[in-house]
Amino acid sequence: MLEELSLEGFKSWERIKSMRLAPITGLFGANSSGKTSILQFLLMLKQTAESPDRTQMFDFGNERNLVSLGSFEDVLRSYKELKVMTRKGKPIYRKGKVVTRAVKSFHPLRWMLRWVLPSPLETSDPSKQKHVVLFSDKEMEIQGEIQHVVGRVFRVAETKYVFSDHEFGMRLKPKSSREYNLFSEPDDFKFVHRRGRAWGLPAPIKCYGFPDQVRAYYQNAGFLSDLEFEYEEMLSRIYYLGPLREYPQREYTWAGGEPADMGQRGEKAVEALLASSKRQKISRGRGRPMFSVEEYVAYWLKKLGLICDFNVKRITRKSNLYQVWIKKSPKAQPVKITEVGFGVSQILPVLAICYYVPEGSIVLLEQPEIHLHPSAQSGLADVFIDAVKTRNIQIIVESHSEHFLKRLQRRIAEKKLSKDDTALYFCDIDSGVSRLINLELDIFGNIVNWPKDFFGDSFGEMAATTEAIMNHKREQQG
Repeated sequence: MLEELSLEGFKSWERIKSMRLAPITGLFGANSSGKTSILQFLLMLKQTAESPDRTQMFDFGNERNLVSLGSFEDVLRSYKELKVMTRKGKPIYRKGKVVTRAVKSFHPLRWMLRWVLPSPLETSDPSKQKHVVLFSDKEMEIQGEIQHVVGRVFRVAETKYVFSDHEFGMRLKPKSSREYNLFSEPDDFKFVHRRGRAWGLPAPIKCYGFPDQVRAYYQNAGFLSDLEFEYEEMLSRIYYLGPLREYPQREYTWAGGEPADMGQRGEKAVEALLASSKRQKISRGRGRPMFSVEEYVAYWLKKLGLICDFNVKRITRKSNLYQVWIKKSPKAQPVKITEVGFGVSQILPVLAICYYVPEGSIVLLEQPEIHLHPSAQSGLADVFIDAVKTRNIQIIVESHSEHFLKRLQRRIAEKKLSKDDTALYFCDIDSGVSRLINLELDIFGNIVNWPKDFFGDSFGEMAATTEAIMNHKREQQG
């Protein structure tokens, strides 16, 4: 599970300092306030780790990836600085003044991500014949910094892992643009260089990996591979569902495979439901019947008041075509999913991903409440609470729903959800700079620092409506 994120210089975020991430983390705020950028950063890290190109610091993606961000120039915060013009190393003067020109530069991109490992990690010293545990911990942290050099050139200034109260990383050599030093801090552990010339190290692989030369030049650096592996494993557990989901279809094709996820638009949701029929059912707690993923989806669709019955059926015995049938009420005839309200098809992937992904996964959701009426938006909070408890997953959700938030607050007041299991934030933007406000909850679920116009100016709307009514009455009486 992710525990903490810090971020500087990414898109509209000048600085996010020590953002706590909980089993249920909610991001609220106005449009274009920076909420989505936080999810995009995590997705960029994920697709970078999964990219086969080891030479790219980041994989910014394209239309086929999880996220498409363009380039460094598109994601880093820029500024103009005056550069003195020179000729043969000397400043150029014109009319007694030094000639300068405005040059576009970029703020460094810095980040920190801390997470809990599925099980404690022990690293051993490969230089010893006997198994000797070097370091052991159940938490890990990665930190990185990218700097702008000149033009369109960017370099990894530093990358390091924090593990068992030690730091292991690579840092750009002073007055060098290509060679790096390997370091460990504190100095109670030192990397031992093999015999031979002390060759310089090349740049890190991508933005986080130690190049092969590290293990070749140092006889006790083999454990660094364990740190890289845990980082990549953490990113592999991230799943994402976007805000724009597929329209319902009259027929769905399934060839018997097991999709890795729902797809960005939820286009694989029905495939996932069919594939999950081969899995072991999910425990719902002591004394409660176990559910398959399809049964869980049907349960919540009914609980949210959207349908009475839900079923995925094969069209013919030997066909690989399937149809989704819905009953709106106990006495109604079953109809295809295309014949009912749009909300059912939009919430279907949201429900499916919560119970389909492996236990311990990190699920990123954008606006899961789209096309749902207020009651169902409230019910989404109960879905997430149940999924977090029964599947041990983490959900980071970006939402505009006041009803979803208020249900979370209510469950905290009812002691069905601990306030420590939630981290709620309001994102705001001023003069192009985003800021993050931690919504402080008391034990009763009340937000003690409610931001101004959090969900619009409701009191202002009421006052304006009252004034309009009074004016209308005066006109009628006059």
